[in-house]
Amino acid sequence: MCVTAVESRPASGETSPARGTLGELGTSPGHRPFGARVMAFVALTKPRIIELLLITTVPVMFLAAQGVPDLWLVLATCFGGYLSAGGANALNMYIDRDIDALMDRTSGRPLVTGMVSPREALVFGITLAVVSTLWFGLLVNWLSAWLALGALLFYVVVYTMILKRRTAQNIVWGGIAGCMPVLIGWSSVTNSLSWAAVVLFLVIFFWTPPHYWPLSMKVKEDYARVGVPMLPVVASNKVVARQIVLYSWVMVGVSLLLTPMGYTGWFYTAVALAAGGWWLWEAHALQTRARAGVTGGKLKEMRLFHWSITYVSLLFVAVAVDPFLR
Repeated sequence: MCVTAVESRPASGETSPARGTLGELGTSPGHRPFGARVMAFVALTKPRIIELLLITTVPVMFLAAQGVPDLWLVLATCFGGYLSAGGANALNMYIDRDIDALMDRTSGRPLVTGMVSPREALVFGITLAVVSTLWFGLLVNWLSAWLALGALLFYVVVYTMILKRRTAQNIVWGGIAGCMPVLIGWSSVTNSLSWAAVVLFLVIFFWTPPHYWPLSMKVKEDYARVGVPMLPVVASNKVVARQIVLYSWVMVGVSLLLTPMGYTGWFYTAVALAAGGWWLWEAHALQTRARAGVTGGKLKEMRLFHWSITYVSLLFVAVAVDPFLR
């Protein structure tokens, strides 16, 4: 279970040493203090980003159960999701260690600083992938296990290895991996899928590009330096802002489908309208500034990035609360 947004923020505790070659900042991993080594392996899983995954997993379990799901099942699903997403993130860092060493935003990652060796990261990531699949299969259900494994493989192979360095559509199609926690949350409760899960899957699919592109606008020099063709690198701010507005309108529209389909009631609808309306305001404001040729700090692209996290949190909390108010 993983999300493309894993690249959106540095892991907790990361520093930003000068860019350089891998491992030039210290001794071999074996000579590092044990506590620091443990924290380095934790950092490989990108725990702050996994919090966002759980925000889209647990509320869907409440919706699927139409109430409070079994607490053990919630814990088992969350732990399995952490292992799966952590494995995907570790393998992502292993593959991207060459460009991470050259980007300011990622120069403090464990493989760059030499705190963890490439071999260790590879073994760690594969181990988490295997353990998470077995965990889901034996303690949740095998449908959730295959969905989690599919998300991991899609993120590592399709996004990281194929799309990321080849096309400006990388974050669009790579974002499919980040939609999978919704399906996993639903399947963990029902051992099946439904149209409600598909709608929420699509919400995250259309949310991911306008969530990530503002950050990419902020750090596009980093991506340009290493030849990663994020949309803001290959297109003007005007074009990027227009795409953000387009995806935002589709996302908000899709989010409102749950109620007429009979899965949610007035509370979810009210939250979706209010939060979606504010999102559209911010997206159009960014487009207005981009059209005016505003650059640098005055573009304020990070306002939409930060709001995007709040938006998805509010929307999925509403998903969890709504069954109790119908």
